[in-house]
Amino acid sequence: MRRSRLSAAAVAAVMLAAGTAFAAGRSRTPRGDAPLPRGSEKVRIDPADFSPRIDNRRWPMTVGSRWIYRVTNMETGRTERQVITVTRQTRLMADGVRARVVRDVVTDHGRPVEVTEDWYAQDRKGNVWYFGEHTTAYEHGKASDNGTWQAGLHGAMPGVALPANPAVGLAYREEYSKGVAEDQSRILDLENQVQVHAGRFTHVVLAVDSSPIEPDVAELKFYAAGSGQAVLAIDVSGGSDREELVSYTR
Repeated sequence: MRRSRLSAAAVAAVMLAAGTAFAAGRSRTPRGDAPLPRGSEKVRIDPADFSPRIDNRRWPMTVGSRWIYRVTNMETGRTERQVITVTRQTRLMADGVRARVVRDVVTDHGRPVEVTEDWYAQDRKGNVWYFGEHTTAYEHGKASDNGTWQAGLHGAMPGVALPANPAVGLAYREEYSKGVAEDQSRILDLENQVQVHAGRFTHVVLAVDSSPIEPDVAELKFYAAGSGQAVLAIDVSGGSDREELVSYTR
């Protein structure tokens, strides 16, 4: 098993940059692009501008694509298996957008821990948007809802999973359902590199995710061209999980 390593100095430097960027409150928008939504900002959605066909070069989601991750709790050493699959199904969202259905299953020694149906669509500019999820968690075999929301219902609004044209300092929300899902992201670097079990990736986009719901939590995500999804996600504050891409097919 080949494991990527992010040194303590690198983490400190990244978090310092992230803290400085968030404190400054700046959001750089690539020239010619409309600002991406942040926080609880209203966004006007025209269903005609969206498609369930997703071909963003850093997050392509071709029907049948599958990603397998090893999720490790770095404090306890406990591991789980995560499998994300792009289905043939689409779903009409409450705001009129037809989104691609992506299935996300986390298991522990073959037993389901969490099963999620995620909904994505891409706009005409190539931005990948996230329109919600239906999540079921399992504890001792008992199923329970774990943060289900859908854009267009009960004040929930879509966010951006990954912009078409990332730029250092660009900030955007990933999702918005008040008190349920308020993740936001900021691009920190465009030329990172990372090695995980699935291989070595260069020209990797690095982003930091946070949420006002959990202000002490921060996660770094690494997006590589052609891989789809993130190849690596590391909790650097308020958690100890490390999600590493083991293999993918597309």
